[in-house]
Amino acid sequence: MTPARRAAGREITTLEGLPAESRRRWSEALVATGGSQCGFCTPGIVMRLAALEGDGQAPPAPAAKVDQALLAHLCRCTGWQTIGEAARSVLDGTPPRSPALTRRDLDRASTRAGIEGGVPQRVDPAVVLGDAGFADDGAPAGALVAVPDGRGGYAVAETVAEARALAGKVQGRSTSLPLRHPLDVPAGDWDLTLSTTWVEPGYLEPDASWCLPGQAPASPLGNGGAFGGKADSPVAEDARRLADEHGRPVRVLWSREDVVRMGAKRPPVAGGVDRSGAGRLRVGVPPEGVDEGRWAALAAAVATVAPDLDLEPVPLSGPPLGFSLRGAVWAEAAVLAAGARALGSLGPGAHRDVGMEVVGPSGGRAVARCLPDDSFELVVAAGEALDEVVLRSYCIGAAHQALGWVRSEGIAVDADGATQDLTVRSFGILPARAMPRIGVTFESGTAFEPGAARPAVNGSDAVFCAVAAARWLADGLVERWPTDRAGAARPGRP
Repeated sequence: MTPARRAAGREITTLEGLPAESRRRWSEALVATGGSQCGFCTPGIVMRLAALEGDGQAPPAPAAKVDQALLAHLCRCTGWQTIGEAARSVLDGTPPRSPALTRRDLDRASTRAGIEGGVPQRVDPAVVLGDAGFADDGAPAGALVAVPDGRGGYAVAETVAEARALAGKVQGRSTSLPLRHPLDVPAGDWDLTLSTTWVEPGYLEPDASWCLPGQAPASPLGNGGAFGGKADSPVAEDARRLADEHGRPVRVLWSREDVVRMGAKRPPVAGGVDRSGAGRLRVGVPPEGVDEGRWAALAAAVATVAPDLDLEPVPLSGPPLGFSLRGAVWAEAAVLAAGARALGSLGPGAHRDVGMEVVGPSGGRAVARCLPDDSFELVVAAGEALDEVVLRSYCIGAAHQALGWVRSEGIAVDADGATQDLTVRSFGILPARAMPRIGVTFESGTAFEPGAARPAVNGSDAVFCAVAAARWLADGLVERWPTDRAGAARPGRP
């Protein structure tokens, strides 16, 4: 974020340079509110928030000042709200809504995080401080470094700086190109239609792996699942191949721009349904098609949320497509089905704040309601909570992603299929100051009836769909997403 020349002659303090008490205070506050999940972004956020403490004599920082401080950061996991709660608990003494750390079972919290994120995950103050063990952290000293050269291969050298110099890439920027919706809505007499564009998952930790010659490569997943965005990343196999070629350990490192150029995107879709929910959904797939097993799994997931919706694969040139991304294809189907149900129940003069209900393939269930002030109320059933702080954090994070998905997110792809929006700020992700309040209530079991808690299931994916459907309803069920690219990121706009 800061060119080295601007730091000349200045004193620099990193997270390790904060007083031990400050590190403890901030890390425990973020765990107590659920303000940290994968932990990749939180060291920088801690530094930014700790700077608001000043000398301890200034009045507490208002929420607007906290939101302003967070503009230089991106937390894709938590949806900002829980970070703001942690900041208030430290800056003005507002108690966090969760029990003290000593009264929580962080092993159960970690189990819930794994259920929501899809991979094993730690919940611990050490994670907040950057000690989760990310993909490149275990690489052996002296390993060669490989970075993409922009020509389909890798530049390999002794250091990151040498590898990047050898690659000779010119840094990319954002573009003035408009978003494209590459698929046409299928022909039919539809009551409701929807078309989407390519969406960058925007996870924070760039793809990385390392490998010893003749050994298995390290997973690109760190302390989190990257919303499925790394499920098919080639970096692990690239590390294996390069280590065997060079006879030495090799680290494969993608930059943020490399991830945007080469990483998987949310597949564009275009569909139509009638009021009964019957219809057709066209899905962008790679020109070479999709593995039969994967397509069958997608169709099965869609059938659980929209049984009368037929899928049609459409070969599409452009960036790689990620069918392992959060709810890819079935989420769009679930939103269309929820919209159709809303059309069937809304009469003249009906309010937009009707609850939109989605049951995900795992059995998790969510009802989302967009209130007149643009805040949201969620009711979530995900079986045994295990840890409500973590479950709530994932639900708010899912709401944040859903709101961006509907209102502002997308990347420009040119006529040759190359991604042109190459910086984080160009993705349309909602900043903290544009995030509305999200209220979350939990119900026991996988259905909304009283009774003993049922086994824990993923709940945040259902929230993702339900919030998207509720926001879409509030925006008038317009055909194309994003619905408000220019205005959604303004202060006070959800």
